[in-house]
Amino acid sequence: MTTMSTLYTHVDGPLGPMLLVGHVADGGRVVLRSLSLEGQKGGAVVQDGWTHEPRAFEEVVRQLGEYFAGQRDRFDVLCDGQGGTEFQRRVWRALEEIPYGTTVSYGEIARRVGSPGAGVRAVGTAIGRNPLLVVRPCHRVIGADGALRGYAAGLDRKERLLGLEGALQGALAG
Repeated sequence: MTTMSTLYTHVDGPLGPMLLVGHVADGGRVVLRSLSLEGQKGGAVVQDGWTHEPRAFEEVVRQLGEYFAGQRDRFDVLCDGQGGTEFQRRVWRALEEIPYGTTVSYGEIARRVGSPGAGVRAVGTAIGRNPLLVVRPCHRVIGADGALRGYAAGLDRKERLLGLEGALQGALAG
């Protein structure tokens, strides 16, 4: 049995420094486990034993660059499906279905994962624990009243991402 080495790199972007964490899968492609922004609540932190390997993330970095340049509306990267609870993984899968340039409410995500009503708060918590900012578009979830709410990397960054996607028309800063 082989052990997977955790790889990481730091990348500058329009939202500030990003930390990419993953491992190499069979076939040589990197599996992205985390994309964190500097100052993010609950963001990844480099651990002893991790290997700094920028080359492993070249494809992810290329796609991020295209996204930030307005040339890409969907990511084609392998993402780690592990981590989180089963409920969190259901919420995270629902995030991946939100089309570029659109927003949905926390209540709509709760309905999609079979947890309407009181489940809205649990959905918000699960979204706040999304380890793959930008790639898994939790920034596309807003309050039922159209207000921007709860982004682990800060509402200013959420607003910038929605602006990039042209999705601010229905969302109000709040």
